[in-house]
Amino acid sequence: MWEDAMKTINRRSAIALGVTAAAMTPLFTLVASAKVKKYGPKEGKEIAPGVRVVEVSTGNSDIPAYKSIAIADVVFQPGAHAPQMVMDNDMVCTIASGAFTIKKADKEFKLKEGDMYTCAKGKTDEATNTSKEVGVHRIAVLIPA
Repeated sequence: MWEDAMKTINRRSAIALGVTAAAMTPLFTLVASAKVKKYGPKEGKEIAPGVRVVEVSTGNSDIPAYKSIAIADVVFQPGAHAPQMVMDNDMVCTIASGAFTIKKADKEFKLKEGDMYTCAKGKTDEATNTSKEVGVHRIAVLIPA
C-alpha cells in the first residue's frame, strides 16, 4: 500500500512539474528573446525624450481575466527618463538590457538586466535608465477580457 501511495505522489509530482515547466517556457523564451534585438534611435514611437515604444507582437490569452497580451519594448537611451504615468493595464516587465531605477508611489528600487517587476492598472510608475548603454524594458501588457 505504501508503495502505491508513493507511486501516486511521484506521478502527481511529475505531472505538476511538467505543467509548471510548460507554463514557464513562454516566460523564459520572452526573456531570452528580449536580448536579441538592437533598436535604432528612431524606431517606434517616442513617449518621452530618449524613450521610444516598439510594438513587438500580440497574442490571445488563456488567462480568463485577459483576452490578449501585447508585447512591447520600451527603449531608453542612456540616462533617459520616462516620467510618472498611470498604468492603463496590468503589466509584467523584464529588463532586457541596461540598468534602471524604478519609482512607484510607495517605493523606489534598482533593477539590472534579467530582473522583472510588475505594474498594476491604475498605479503610477516611472523609470530612469541609469546605465551607459541603451536600456530595454520588454513589457507584457495584459489586455482585460
